[in-house]
Amino acid sequence: MRHARRRVVRRMTRLAAVGGLLLGGAMVAQAAMASQTPATSARPLGSAGDAGDTGAALVARLGTARTAGSWIGADGRPVVAVTDDAAARAVRRAGAEAKVVSHSMNELKSATATLRSAPRVAGTAWAVDYRTNRVMLRADSTVSAGDWSRMTQVATHIGSFVHMERSKGTFTTRLNGAQPILSTGGRCSAGFNVTNGQSDFILTAGHCGPAGSTWFADNQGDQQLGRTVSSAFPGSDFSLVQYASGKAGAGADVVAIGGGKGVRITGSADPAVGQRVFRSGSTSGLRDGQVTALNATVNYPEGTVTGLIETDVCAEPGDSGGPLFSEGIALGVTSGGNGDCTSGGTTFFQPVTKAMTALGVRLIASAQNAGGAQGAASSPAPSASASQGSVAPGEVSPGSSAPVTGASEGRALLARLTDTRNVGPGLLVIAGSLIALVATRFIRAEQDRKAYQRYYSATWS
Repeated sequence: MRHARRRVVRRMTRLAAVGGLLLGGAMVAQAAMASQTPATSARPLGSAGDAGDTGAALVARLGTARTAGSWIGADGRPVVAVTDDAAARAVRRAGAEAKVVSHSMNELKSATATLRSAPRVAGTAWAVDYRTNRVMLRADSTVSAGDWSRMTQVATHIGSFVHMERSKGTFTTRLNGAQPILSTGGRCSAGFNVTNGQSDFILTAGHCGPAGSTWFADNQGDQQLGRTVSSAFPGSDFSLVQYASGKAGAGADVVAIGGGKGVRITGSADPAVGQRVFRSGSTSGLRDGQVTALNATVNYPEGTVTGLIETDVCAEPGDSGGPLFSEGIALGVTSGGNGDCTSGGTTFFQPVTKAMTALGVRLIASAQNAGGAQGAASSPAPSASASQGSVAPGEVSPGSSAPVTGASEGRALLARLTDTRNVGPGLLVIAGSLIALVATRFIRAEQDRKAYQRYYSATWS
């Protein structure tokens, strides 16, 4: 009976040692693979901003007289609109797709300048559509037949590449976003946290309130957040709310996306046409879509705002000031638009890079991946997803998700095993398992030797 127990113990020890060897080997191997930089060939084009950056770089090199903008194609490759075959060949040599068009960016910008110089009509908006090589002039339901007729005359005088269309709803600012902030002037949303190195601020929409507005985190006015210290609207649409405590606190690099979850913000950049983007708002939650145009102009009832990002992401009243981002990169704050999240619509955003430059602040971003993109207007545009179509928010990955509080709780076992810091523990597990195997072997040999001695003594005594 005693020998049987010994055999069971030895067998269990050997099995445990072998299991330890396998576990330690897996920890080391997985950690080593996790620490390697993925090969360039294994990364889809545009997964790290290459698509938008290549297109913008080609446009800058060839000039606005020979190009008419760039965008990200459905396959994730950069597409550059060019006006001659020589420019098209240069684009193709650089690895991008070329599309020969009739009108250069200089012509398109001249058209928008003419529209700006015409008598202002509230409820109209225009932007250059790079993909169709046209200027899109829209008028909402508030524009009268007489104003529409006068705008048509201006457009006809410019040329046939100005396309006019009527839009449903009205172009309005979208008061209220990700985390609600309230004042006597209305309800808005926090966009991104920024700092000047001495104090922290909330970057939000300018139409939310003029300088001097006091903001609270609750309807009762018991939790004072801060006060607006700088505001630009119309013309631009951004403002700076200084925290009453001077500091944003824990989780300042996270924007809320609903359900108690958030996305870590790692930097800021300018977007590219065709890029897939996400917007978070307190009214309509997390929504996604594409950038459809840049440098858009909107004639709100309160005044004209220029230099905006145009998207097909829906928004509703209550979403103003909320964050626009892609893959953890801050892009803009919600300005306004038309339509809703049932019928769809157009939404405009104030670019964060321009706002931060004007305000002299920088983004509070996650230290783990912030790198040099943080707060830099010249940062490369983040990429589009390989799939550009809109999908339900629950089926998409807007960035590195994290609890809104910023805590890193509940990490999965697989994440622990693939942590590069587990190389050392993995080697220790392997060493311990080898020692256990050797010890088991030695003990067995010693027991066999003693058993043989007993047998020999009993036989020849």
